[in-house]
Amino acid sequence: MAAGKRSPPFRAEHVGSLLRPQSLVEKRYEVAAGKASQADLEPLEDKAIADVVKLQKDCGFAAVSSGEYARHMFWGTFFEELNGMKELQLGVLKGYDASMFRDYAPDVKSFMEAKEVPNAVTVCVGKISHPGHSSYQREVGVMKKVVPESEWKNIKITMISPSWYHFRYRAGRAYPSDVYKNDEEYFADVAKAYQAELKLLHAAGIRNIQVDDPNLAYFCSEAMLEGWAADKGNTKTADEMFDSYVKFYNACFERPDDMHLGIHLCRGNYIGSRHFSEGAYDNIAKKLFQDLNVDTYYLEYDTPRAGGFEPLTYLPKNKTVVLGVVTSKFPELEKQQDLVDRIGQAADFIAKGSGQSREEALDQICISPQCGFASHAEGNAVTHEDMRKKLELVRATANQIWPGQA
Repeated sequence: MAAGKRSPPFRAEHVGSLLRPQSLVEKRYEVAAGKASQADLEPLEDKAIADVVKLQKDCGFAAVSSGEYARHMFWGTFFEELNGMKELQLGVLKGYDASMFRDYAPDVKSFMEAKEVPNAVTVCVGKISHPGHSSYQREVGVMKKVVPESEWKNIKITMISPSWYHFRYRAGRAYPSDVYKNDEEYFADVAKAYQAELKLLHAAGIRNIQVDDPNLAYFCSEAMLEGWAADKGNTKTADEMFDSYVKFYNACFERPDDMHLGIHLCRGNYIGSRHFSEGAYDNIAKKLFQDLNVDTYYLEYDTPRAGGFEPLTYLPKNKTVVLGVVTSKFPELEKQQDLVDRIGQAADFIAKGSGQSREEALDQICISPQCGFASHAEGNAVTHEDMRKKLELVRATANQIWPGQA
């Protein structure tokens, strides 16, 4: 089996979202409230992105993101700009019944504790198709201005997972029944839209894609699985739905051979460092690592809620894993040697599963914080200085394990 491709990912990685300047957060809320225009916001975004790229470079990172500063939430603007999708912003859903949501979906359950419906809901109202322009074109354009052309291939663009506006809705409620007869028809059109988006990003010089996906990790949650089993409206078991998602994702992720695509699994990253679910990767590891057509897995491993490294025995030799052993949720700084030791433990499980030495297995590993620092505009319970120290720790740890490697 061919060796895993790397660079990207790099030995020192992060998951894309970074703490936003308060002035940017405040201006975006002014725009949402009609007190300012998008034209007022964009200069602030441009400067903030330039500043955060410099921060990443100063911390020694080869792959750089916009910090997701051109977005309010990590899921960005992809679905919202597809033909056939309609965005319903804050407030009560008019014309929709709150019973359409899976109340046992971990993020929905948390969002709805104080609200009738989750924020920023997007629903399918017609046949889905790509609009012909990239929803990330502004983000890409700003990044290309502040990164040398020789490094455009390292720019990381983060995208939302294909199931984001499917999993949260009960069976058959993700689309009108007169538009799609079943999931497979809906999945087919969404997959075409993803393929079109990846081609446009590739044409713009982007070679580094990270798909952010809490949903697959929810299949590790016993509470979610119990809720799924109790939902008599489900036409598939949880295992069957996971299998359908893997097939669906593989269609979405058809891409040019020189485009690196990784998937980030987490258990929630909401305002104030809140997570939504718990559960080890054991339930899904074999299918996740062996059947899903991605190059890299960005995995949360900062707390016991993600379980141990045992599932990594299923990682094939031609894939890479970025281990999120540094928390982005809290300011306490991990000890570098503890991180080095944990990476070694993970390598031992990879080696055991693939018949390699520890040194060979280490070549399949990179290190990062376990999630973004600001999946939502307000960000986690850390300061900008805390974030900088965390990024520097990731870089220093990578330097100790893989000296001289980006």
